[in-house]
Amino acid sequence: MGFSMENRTDLRSKKASSPNVERRQKRSPSVIVIGTGFAGLAAARALKNASFEVILLESRDRIGGRVHTNYLFDFPVDMGASWLHGVCEENPLAPLIGRMGLPLYRTSGDNSVLFDHDLESYALFDTDGHQVPQELVERIGHVFENILEEANKLRQGMSEDMSIAQAIASVMERRPDLRQEGLAHKVLQWYLCRMEGWFAADADTISLNHWDDEDLLPGGHGLMVRGYRPVLNALARGLDIRLHHRVTKIFRGKKGVEITVENGKTFVVDAAVITVPLGVLKANSIKFEPRLPDWKEEAIADIGVGTENKIALHFDKVFWPNVEFLGVVSSTSYGCSYFLNLHKATGHPVLVYMPAGRLAHDIEKMSDEAAARFAFSQLNEILPDASEPIQYLVSHWGTDVNSLGSYSYCAVGKSSDLHEKLRVPVDNLFFAGEATSLKYTGTVHGAFSTGLMAAEECRMHLLERNGESEVFHPVSGGEITSISVPLLISRM
Repeated sequence: MGFSMENRTDLRSKKASSPNVERRQKRSPSVIVIGTGFAGLAAARALKNASFEVILLESRDRIGGRVHTNYLFDFPVDMGASWLHGVCEENPLAPLIGRMGLPLYRTSGDNSVLFDHDLESYALFDTDGHQVPQELVERIGHVFENILEEANKLRQGMSEDMSIAQAIASVMERRPDLRQEGLAHKVLQWYLCRMEGWFAADADTISLNHWDDEDLLPGGHGLMVRGYRPVLNALARGLDIRLHHRVTKIFRGKKGVEITVENGKTFVVDAAVITVPLGVLKANSIKFEPRLPDWKEEAIADIGVGTENKIALHFDKVFWPNVEFLGVVSSTSYGCSYFLNLHKATGHPVLVYMPAGRLAHDIEKMSDEAAARFAFSQLNEILPDASEPIQYLVSHWGTDVNSLGSYSYCAVGKSSDLHEKLRVPVDNLFFAGEATSLKYTGTVHGAFSTGLMAAEECRMHLLERNGESEVFHPVSGGEITSISVPLLISRM
């Protein structure tokens, strides 16, 4: 389809003086990195440290991708990723965060049933405003853990995958002693709602076979008290970043890569590192010429992408309990709600409503004002004396054309090796991002580590191709160099 790389190179030589074409001199290998989330910044930083010429192209008017620290309230609020999952020195991001002296608020130990918070940190209410007894909250939390253990036993000898929802229904048939009635049933549905929030997807779409494939690093989970923006800024310092550059076409050939952006400008480089969100790849908003291999397209199509949004409500005073999470229990997981209490971690009077899956998509159809009012109505059900927010922020990760989803997960009936297939390079195209990490899917450190991996693969590929493996070496002392500095951890 179209010209061969050689013919296209001839054409480019005739239009080299065109202002719409930017060519990189061949003093050192040249690479375009597409996307300035943690994967893109990590890849670009590593390649620059290796003396490569690097340009980052970003479709948004800011860096960070699905990490976005907003300062509308005059203090930082992360409207995208906000946790360090695994507060330990083994976390790839720990050296950078520790060296910057950024504080973390630990929200769970290693044994958290709900992955990012401990059981005692919840205050759950029914829709009449009555608080659920803490003993019941903790008891049903352990029941839910037992249900998941029983669901995992179903995998033994199972010929076909099933959803988490199907597995739980099957467990309830086999183990009537685990069934709950009345308020206990509503609390159980709330726990299921929180699990759906972890995957940003409904339980009837999450794979039983692979829901627990991710490696959870030790140390629990830490909220970035000052937001992730300082870390992004540190990684981006000194890099050549072009904002408002939405990539529309990628042509790859034996001699290089030609990348076209929405305004018609074209970049010609030796290789490209692609870190755009999986949702954008699924939408085919970037045309690949020639087409990506079938196995790569299959990975793009079959990995699930979920949506979890945040509606941050800023109040003039604190009127809620001093817990980390407020929850509304209901007879269905769709009807449940939960609010992250930022005051507990940061001292600011902010509650963050966090809908996921179908509920998140339904709320995205509303205006920001309507979404904020809906979130407040959920809060007002459990706290009738709640004062109205003075400001609000609303995310749109599912409908934002730059993301089209929050993060990836293993869908029912799909193979877990799809994440690795998504990561594997195609000629001189290298792929990174949270969806390319099987071990740390959906996490910031997963994205970061795949960026480093893609950079190293790209570096080796180009130097071997050019026969210059003895010429270019990574520069020591770069921002990504690992230095052990203690993490600043608190739990007030």
